[in-house]
Amino acid sequence: MSTTGSIKVTIGDILFDNPVFLASGPAGYGEEYDGFIDLQRLGGIVTKTVTYEPKAGNPGTRLQETPGGLLNSVGLENVGASVFFGEKLPRLLDRGIRPIVSLAAEDWDGYRKLLDAAADTGMIDIVELNLSCPNVERGGMAVGTDPRMISRYVGHAKDILSGAAIIAKLTPNVQDIGRLALAAEEAGASAITAINTIVGMDIDIRVKKPVFKRKRAGLSGPAIFPVALEAVWRIVNTVDIPVIGVGGIDSVDDALKFFMAGAAAVQVGTAIFYDSHLPEKIVTELEKNGIPASINTEGN
Repeated sequence: MSTTGSIKVTIGDILFDNPVFLASGPAGYGEEYDGFIDLQRLGGIVTKTVTYEPKAGNPGTRLQETPGGLLNSVGLENVGASVFFGEKLPRLLDRGIRPIVSLAAEDWDGYRKLLDAAADTGMIDIVELNLSCPNVERGGMAVGTDPRMISRYVGHAKDILSGAAIIAKLTPNVQDIGRLALAAEEAGASAITAINTIVGMDIDIRVKKPVFKRKRAGLSGPAIFPVALEAVWRIVNTVDIPVIGVGGIDSVDDALKFFMAGAAAVQVGTAIFYDSHLPEKIVTELEKNGIPASINTEGN
């Protein structure tokens, strides 16, 4: 990346005005933050993950604050493909907001149906495959920790969504995230998003039981930033496609560090709960001073 000139970024064949996106999850479908975030000012928004059938999400406690972060066990609650493609997505497009559609499935049949439904809309030119959610019983990390499954899912998306840019979102809960990124690249992915949440848990000492019904949850927020930064650096040194950094951005400086690690773009998630203007602050910094040059050499 250059320290001067345009801050536009290209993912696949898709040109974005700037490399600052909202991460999937906290911002919902975008409309939830009307009046709080100027979505048109950002490069884009990664939508709340969509599954073919609507999902009610996980029962019981879903969010728990923890020092330096937030544990969540939402369970991919969403309106389903029919409502999303028929109502939510058109509203985003009508407002001039650039959506990156997040897709996930619990099994192969649901995945094929979801991709077919997405293709039938004729509205989708870029997707982020959520291959790494730790808060669902099936799919999620079961797919995202296996390079062969990543290759299969990315390859099928590439075939069905002809011409669309395919982003693979990866889990950090593995020994070698670079190996997963390489599998996605070889299957035709246009970019990699790293990272998803880190598996964690909490216990209610009063009742002597885990806080969450599913016991484990996903940790996000500032506590995971160093892990995300190292993962991005490692992936950048492994693949030739763009890498999108996400995980723990708590300040403008954090975003700049992702760029210095070689990221082509960044996503802001948990921080918008307490600083909804942070994504716009990052855009302002990049407009003023440009995108920092990468330190991306294996020896640094």
